[in-house]
Amino acid sequence: MSDCIINPARSPKDPQLPLIGILAVNPADSPCFAALARRHGLERHALFHAHLFANDSFFLAGPAVGAPMAAICLEKLIVLGARRILVYGWCGSLHPTLAAGELFIPAGGVSEEGTSSHYLGPVASNDDSWRMTLVNALTAGGFSGLKQGLIWTTDAVYRETREKVERYGARDILAVDMEYTALRAVAAFRQVDLAAAMLVSDELFHRSWSPRMHLKGFRNQSRHILECLCSFIQCGKIA
Repeated sequence: MSDCIINPARSPKDPQLPLIGILAVNPADSPCFAALARRHGLERHALFHAHLFANDSFFLAGPAVGAPMAAICLEKLIVLGARRILVYGWCGSLHPTLAAGELFIPAGGVSEEGTSSHYLGPVASNDDSWRMTLVNALTAGGFSGLKQGLIWTTDAVYRETREKVERYGARDILAVDMEYTALRAVAAFRQVDLAAAMLVSDELFHRSWSPRMHLKGFRNQSRHILECLCSFIQCGKIA
């Protein structure tokens, strides 16, 4: 790390973050950040072109679309004190066993993004433990039937070809997103805990694409999940 020309650093005006918080990567969820900040008493801070809200209990940051920007934001959150990070976002389904509107918990991934290869280091020892903490809290909070499995992370949303969808789906890789494997690599390199929850926004395994993210009911569902994650952390159900 000392050989890098540029390293993440704290500026004089930066806050000291609590150990735990949420990185919500999807821009469609960011309009509810201000209301969540008021509800939970979070103070606003700067985070590049994203938002950062924090109190003594937890932080809420985002959006950060795509592996490079998400990794930059995560690096900054870590240098400010974050050690247990929950990623919340959306993913597409590659397999009929995972339907739009379901909540998916990645347990590992296949990288087709250009960021994670720059982070070569030991795997965080309790990554699976942190993921199960999230799963148990969501289950206790009423989110039943959670799906877990592998995810394909790509930089090129418009190059998710039929051949790749079928090939990865046949290997029981259930979902696709744009950030997870990069964030997992950064977390492992920096030796912090990271787990993710993703709402399935579309289904790619049909003959034609089947999106749901434009529907009002889907947007309300996503906002509800983010509200629940904030509440679970604030009240200590996720710690």
